[in-house]
Amino acid sequence: MPKFISIKKKIDNFKKKSISMPGDKSLSIRFILLSALSKGKCVAYNILKSEDVKSAIKNLKKLGIKIILKKSKCEVYGKGLHGYKYKKNLVLDAGNSGTTARLLCSTLIDTNYSIKITGDESLRKRDMKRIIEPLRLFGAEFKDKNGKLPIFIKGTKFTKPINYIENLGSAQCKSAVMIAALKTFGITKIRSLPSRNHTELLFKYVLKIPMKIKHQKKYDLIEIKGKKEIKPFKYKIPGDISSAAFFIVLTLLSKNSELILKNININPSRIGILKILNMMGAKIKMKNKKSYKGEIIGDIFVKSAKKLRAINLNSSLNSSAIDEFLLIFLVASRCEGISSFINLSELNKKESKRLDWGIKILRMMNIKVIKTKNYGLKIWGSKKFQTNKNYVVKNYLKDHRIFMLSTIIALSLGGNWKIYDPDSFKTSFPNFLKTLDSLGAKIK
Repeated sequence: MPKFISIKKKIDNFKKKSISMPGDKSLSIRFILLSALSKGKCVAYNILKSEDVKSAIKNLKKLGIKIILKKSKCEVYGKGLHGYKYKKNLVLDAGNSGTTARLLCSTLIDTNYSIKITGDESLRKRDMKRIIEPLRLFGAEFKDKNGKLPIFIKGTKFTKPINYIENLGSAQCKSAVMIAALKTFGITKIRSLPSRNHTELLFKYVLKIPMKIKHQKKYDLIEIKGKKEIKPFKYKIPGDISSAAFFIVLTLLSKNSELILKNININPSRIGILKILNMMGAKIKMKNKKSYKGEIIGDIFVKSAKKLRAINLNSSLNSSAIDEFLLIFLVASRCEGISSFINLSELNKKESKRLDWGIKILRMMNIKVIKTKNYGLKIWGSKKFQTNKNYVVKNYLKDHRIFMLSTIIALSLGGNWKIYDPDSFKTSFPNFLKTLDSLGAKIK
């Protein structure tokens, strides 16, 4: 790959275009990890073939699981809840994938050897304490430095169910506890702030795990009965709304354009960005809805926005749009008025410090933005943009969303852009540039 891509021209308008998105990353990684705990052959269709998913596959192969990946089809030959082959001095590298690192640990709570878990430069800066603390309660032992990778995990043959309060609103933390509960006798109870519920839906509708879920005003109560053998299953993975979001915003900010995104996962815990953008004046519609094993799948219709308005957003939608806030900031920069956001500390715990990078990129665009208390932002929208200026984006820890955001800004607003580390998008969306090319983007 070249060191950077160059974009010197806005995208031309596009109408009546229809595109598909790659398989949902969260579901693809969960399929790999959970099918490895089943007893037999599991098959996924439309699996995401990104670097993050390949990291999960590579590590499970090191644990003795046979996996065959053919185009968008993946076959996993599970060996049961305790079927991993543990070896001395084993090192598992999650690459850039926080989901793989955290959820993989939850499947290792019964290892009889100490296993090293590591990752790339970006992942080694991310918080692992959020899963280390609950997994220790199950009986696993950890050696770590301030909760950062690399860490060492050694399991126990006497895992025990736990009662746990998850108060971060982290789907990965909640899922780690749920997956670890599968390897214990008895009932694990979780009191969790609302977050993405893909793991709950997989447990209930696909794996048929004995469990109870009760939704309260501020918390979800989850009970899981462990040691239930997982039978082989097949699963068709819907399109990723986080990937779709880049094309939704590109269409909104481009002139005289319309787009249909087909077969997207529009799980209610994931469509915060659609709700927020519609509150800002977009007219995004979801059609052809259907239910598939607990998930809601549909087509998303979006067209150019004639007028966008500022928003004063409370934090109730944060968890359902946490991966899309950089795009929301971009839209806010084109609105009339001042937009405000609060309680976004989680953004600085991603692949890069995304809240800080959002501020940096907006200021580079000559947008007035200030950081407020409680990890919030105020953004002064402006229709002015210097299209004759040179813009350079680099040294962002190869965060795929920073790269894709910068590309969308260049194609929708103009300017002369040089964006470094173009291979970064492969962690989540290998066909990103090809999909842009199908809409007429000129990228060198």
